[in-house]
Amino acid sequence: MQAKRFKILLNAAAKRDLMTLESEQALQIAQDIRAYLEVNPIPFGKPRLKKFLGFDPPLYRLRSGDLRAFYRIAEDKVIILAVRPKKDSERFLKRIHEERAAYKRRP
Repeated sequence: MQAKRFKILLNAAAKRDLMTLESEQALQIAQDIRAYLEVNPIPFGKPRLKKFLGFDPPLYRLRSGDLRAFYRIAEDKVIILAVRPKKDSERFLKRIHEERAAYKRRP
C-alpha cells in the first residue's frame, strides 16, 4: 500500500520569501519540503519537524539548515505560510500569534 501524499501549496508570502533566497538555499528548502512534508508532515520523532502549542489551527515548522518553513495542514494539503531565516523566526511567530489574537477579539 502506497503512503498518502499531501499536496504542497505555497501562499503569496512564502513565494515571496523563496524568491528572495539565494538559489542554493531555495533549492535546499524546496527539496526538504518535498522530502519531509509530502508524505508525512506531522512531527512524530522527526527532529526537523515541530508542532507549536497555542495556535489554532495548529502551526508547524520544518527546519532546513538556517531556514525555517512554517506551515499548516488542511485535509490532504500542506500550506506553506512563510520561509524565514532562523534569526527572524521568533518575530514571525509573534506576529502570527498577535494577528490570531486580534482576529479572535473582533466582534
